[in-house]
Amino acid sequence: MKRKEFLKNTMLVAAGATGVLACAGDSKESEGSSSAGISDKKYNWRMVTTWPPKFPVLGESAELFAKWMKEATGGRVNIKVYGAGELVPALEAFDAVSSGTADMGSGASYYWAGKSPAAQFFAAVPFGMNAQQVTSWMLCDEGYDLWREVYAKFNLVPFLGGNSGVQMGGWFNKEINSVADLKGLKMRIPGLAGKVLDRAGGTAVLVAGGEIYTSLERGVIDATEWIGPYHDQKMGFNKIAKYYYTPGWHEPGTQLEMFINKEVYDGLPDDIKAIMDAVSMKVHNWVLAEFDAQNGTYLEKLMDAGVQLRRFPESVLSELRGQTEAALNEIVADDPLSKKVYTSYKNFQNKVSKWSQLTEQAYYNDIQKVDGSYL
Repeated sequence: MKRKEFLKNTMLVAAGATGVLACAGDSKESEGSSSAGISDKKYNWRMVTTWPPKFPVLGESAELFAKWMKEATGGRVNIKVYGAGELVPALEAFDAVSSGTADMGSGASYYWAGKSPAAQFFAAVPFGMNAQQVTSWMLCDEGYDLWREVYAKFNLVPFLGGNSGVQMGGWFNKEINSVADLKGLKMRIPGLAGKVLDRAGGTAVLVAGGEIYTSLERGVIDATEWIGPYHDQKMGFNKIAKYYYTPGWHEPGTQLEMFINKEVYDGLPDDIKAIMDAVSMKVHNWVLAEFDAQNGTYLEKLMDAGVQLRRFPESVLSELRGQTEAALNEIVADDPLSKKVYTSYKNFQNKVSKWSQLTEQAYYNDIQKVDGSYL
């Protein structure tokens, strides 16, 4: 879908949805159609996710998408949401929707890097763009079109599904004081960041969300990143790891996603396609807002519980930054589609970052100064 078409759909959907709801109770002029000429055909879909069932924000976003789709379509679209493991394992959601075993999925595209290296650029790039910048690239530049180009090869159509914002750097059972402390470190860290850790001497381990606590507790991994204070406290990481690190160099603005089987999508009437665009944007906005609303509260809870907050030394960040550049160069050299996507991503980042330095960065550094006693 081209950007102009996407924006047109989202602007028109309110009128379309109103028409759907207004006609929901009308008598049919003929079977399968309403008096407004909108089909009464009902769609019953199964949606699989990479998140534990009803997991805060992430799993909730899938449930809200289902709820809001039903409301906006006057009951024509009914979606049953299955958490990880309820229908398929967490990391098989992509294949399940691609093959038609399920109709829709929810996750993050860096989980599918093994299928297409280009996919991971639509989730998070270490030292890359934040949530605001990524959304701008997606909606007002080439991002959305490139994302759909990548997923079309797998019989999928992707949609925005939220953004975590800047994440925390992770949980460690030893302090990270130098680059040497990364050597031999087994850490749960997905996507591009995992490749960076490998290059820095550590070992990246891909573990689904529901398995992280047990893996850390049993020593299968030495450290883990997850999201931020709200989820980290609920996952109980503070009970089994001593040090909590910032900043989240690896995920400065992780784009989440929903995706639908392309054959299912292509068979939809235009009004439902437009409603899906608008509902996905509502979910997208809610997810980031909910993360920000909860993380401040739960950071205080973690500090009150005695968590030791640490900042990565500049020497460590410098090493990771250099390894990120090397990893990215390696990926784009081997995969033309990744090169195409990353060129677009980097060009946009270079442009928008200059503006952000004069505005967002200057505001936080010079105006909105807060108590930094946690560090």
